[in-house]
Amino acid sequence: MEATRAHHRTTAPFAVPVALAGTSGAAVWWDLPPLTGLWVFAFVLVAWLLSLSLHEYAHTVAALHDGSGSRESLPATHGAHPLLSVLLPVLFLVMGGIGLPGGAAPAERRGVAGRSRRGLVALAGPATHALLALALAVPFRLGAMDQAPLAFRFALAFVVMLQVTAALLGLLPVPGLDGYGVLEPWLPRGLRHRLEPAAPYGLLLVFACLWIPAVDGAFWDCVYPALEWLGVRQDDIYYGLEFFRFWQEEPVVRL
Repeated sequence: MEATRAHHRTTAPFAVPVALAGTSGAAVWWDLPPLTGLWVFAFVLVAWLLSLSLHEYAHTVAALHDGSGSRESLPATHGAHPLLSVLLPVLFLVMGGIGLPGGAAPAERRGVAGRSRRGLVALAGPATHALLALALAVPFRLGAMDQAPLAFRFALAFVVMLQVTAALLGLLPVPGLDGYGVLEPWLPRGLRHRLEPAAPYGLLLVFACLWIPAVDGAFWDCVYPALEWLGVRQDDIYYGLEFFRFWQEEPVVRL
């Protein structure tokens, strides 16, 4: 009985965004009124929120499975901060059209024995985005999206791009991001204490650096080859972003 209740507690939070993603995706596919861009916005936003939830859930699962066979070494919650883990990534998406993942929550690593395992807990977040990118890009690799409605193809391409950028940015060794969490257990204690106050600002620092043309260009020079390998075209991503910003004039594309 307890196992059944735990299962429902785990799956219930994901049921709503999955249903919303399916509904908005269907609306994009069938080009339902009132506005294609509005449905693309809803589909991309919900898909992004769902990926952020899976990111945090992966941290929790990795932390709870600490190799000891015990599930009681950590609290049930992963300690994700609503501002750092949800609101800021959504704001970065709307403002910059980029998938910058949420800030790492140190609480999810507390109680995990061993530096290697704490690093793996941090790595679980970017790995989730990488796996989502691979899974969502399968139709592109197979050529199936060539027969899909253009608006849906653009929207899904944009979602894949968000996952790729989230995986790459999440691996940066910047305090506050998971990439730093992979390295942090191996750093001297004194250095960890000095860097800890910078963690809440890591996300903002990365986002600000991406406004520097040289940094932004170098970053996309890494992103686009990965997307090309996945079979996702730059033009599809561009139009996906244009439809996502429905408050602007929709691109002139024959649907």
